[in-house]
This record gives sequence, structure tokens and C-alpha cells, in this order.
Amino acid sequence: MEIALILLPVVIVGGIAVFVVIRMKHKYKKGTLGKKKSKGAQNLLDSLIPLGMMIGCTVAALLSIFLPISLLSTIGLGAGIGLLFGYFAYEIYSKKGESYS
Repeated sequence: MEIALILLPVVIVGGIAVFVVIRMKHKYKKGTLGKKKSKGAQNLLDSLIPLGMMIGCTVAALLSIFLPISLLSTIGLGAGIGLLFGYFAYEIYSKKGESYS
């Protein structure tokens, strides 16, 4: 049981990472990656996934202070969940507003 609790965060984050990488690879091959007209908007679009990971790590570290979960597990899970939320934000923002076709 202890081994399962150790490996669970790795399996969850690994699954999320594989999902995001495969989806981005598929979008790259189709040529449908998000493109914005202004340089600032394009920089924000390109930064959404890493920003999601950093925010996820921060939230996880703060939660680990108040919850009886190890810091290492929460930071790993926070980064993985932040990666997923960053990908969803990338998808939403790339379809929103002005963009190149």
C-alpha cells in the first residue's frame, strides 16, 4: 500500500504529461497551433503552459503547509495539474479574439 501511495503521483502526472505532449504534437502536425497577431499576445499564449505549472507548484506548496501530505508529492501533483490547466488555457486563448488562420 505504501508503494502505491508513492507511485500514484508519478502515474497521475505522467498520464497528464503524455496527454498534453501528444495533443500538442498532433496540433503541430496539423498546423493548428495558436498564432496571435500581436507579439505580446503571442508571448502570453506561448507562456500559458509554463505559467500554469508554476502557479500549480505554488498552490501545491501552500496546500502542503496546511494538509498532512508530503511537500514532494504535492509539488509534483501541482505541477502536473498546472500543466493540464495551462494547456486548457492555451486552447481557450488560442481560439479567442484575433488570430492568424
